[in-house]
Order: sequence, then structure tokens, then C-alpha cells
Amino acid sequence: MNIEEVRSKTDTELRFDLGNLKKELFDLRFRTATETSTDPSRVNIVKRSVARINTVLHERATGVRGQESR
Repeated sequence: MNIEEVRSKTDTELRFDLGNLKKELFDLRFRTATETSTDPSRVNIVKRSVARINTVLHERATGVRGQESR
């Protein structure tokens, strides 16, 4: 998920995606600890997506970059 996709979504959609990504990250970490992961780079991709969503939500909450909550 790139930053343009994140910025085009509403706050509700972002919170929903954030919940799904956090669950996926938990599952990936659990699988990595218990067995060999098929795609270890997926952990980094999901972590970056979570960070992007959190950043955009924070920007909207504080009014940074001229963005209002949607």
C-alpha cells in the first residue's frame, strides 16, 4: 500500500485496514517464530504499511499538511 492509496481513504477505512494489518503482522511474527516463513520480507512490508497509516491518521488529527479528518 503506497502513500497515495493511504491518503485517498477515509479515517474509517484506514482504521479498518490498520486492524487487519496488525492482525496479519501478529500472524506473520507467530509463524516466523514457530516455523520457516515462506516470505520473510512480508513482515517489513506490513510494518511499513502500518507506519504509513498511523502517520496519515496522526497528520489528520493534528492538522499537519493541510489535511482534515474524513
